[in-house]
Amino acid sequence: MVRTADLTTALVLLAGGVLVIWDSLRLGIGWGTDGPQSGFFPFWLAVLLIVSCVAIAVQARRKASRAPFVTRAQLKPVLTTLLPSAGFVVLTQFVGLYVATAIFMGFYMRWIGRYAWVAVVLLSVLFPVLTFLVFERWFLVPMPKGPLEAWLGY
Repeated sequence: MVRTADLTTALVLLAGGVLVIWDSLRLGIGWGTDGPQSGFFPFWLAVLLIVSCVAIAVQARRKASRAPFVTRAQLKPVLTTLLPSAGFVVLTQFVGLYVATAIFMGFYMRWIGRYAWVAVVLLSVLFPVLTFLVFERWFLVPMPKGPLEAWLGY
């Protein structure tokens, strides 16, 4: 099972690397008069990814293991992180990034971290507000917004 998972992961990442190389070649991987072209860094990162995938595949072929890829005990902490994170992504579509961040942080801090309510409320409100100020006001980078930001005039 482990060998199959390793080989499958290596193959999927290898395909992604090939796709990035193909698109990087379209953008240009050379060095222009003003510096590297748009595809230069993605190209070399994809080359490193492909080399890593080949190493993973070679290593997976050497070891033959019948151990399960993941046990029930190992799956629980993964799902404990994965499910709230997936909820955060879905929630962002409806309430915007900042409100979704506040809800996610509050939920995660209280449920997983068992932090006191004062810390949960302070951090889950102050962090999105600070993030809003940095991205929207300082860097002038618009992030996904929801009804609350529209109500506040943003």
